[in-house]
Amino acid sequence: MSVSKYTTQTLAPARSRLWIRQTQTPMSAVTAARYPAQHPAFDPLQPLRQWLDGIKICDAKFARLLCRLIPAQCPFERDITLFGKVLFHIPPMCKLNPLYEQFVGLRFRALCYLADQCGEDVTPYC
Repeated sequence: MSVSKYTTQTLAPARSRLWIRQTQTPMSAVTAARYPAQHPAFDPLQPLRQWLDGIKICDAKFARLLCRLIPAQCPFERDITLFGKVLFHIPPMCKLNPLYEQFVGLRFRALCYLADQCGEDVTPYC
């Protein structure tokens, strides 16, 4: 059985489950033959991710609200300095948010709706 047939028959049905997410790693045919497919990872946030990705922007008022609520840049990244020397660095907290990509995508879809469908200038939101 080829790798592509194995993948479509074995792993594709597992992706349809709501709480299961497949971890994908590029593998050569030799590596795939030596090691069986990885077990799916438990992901309790997958339904929320799918819900956020499925939100349709079809109202200008809702799009403006999203653009105001979701920041364009991470506001928490800081360098703590004392007498001109950096004591420590606080990393961007948004990268620790497990739903960061979904919120950024939602904000982008709202900006695109305002620019493309409504013809508004989106520079105040950037």
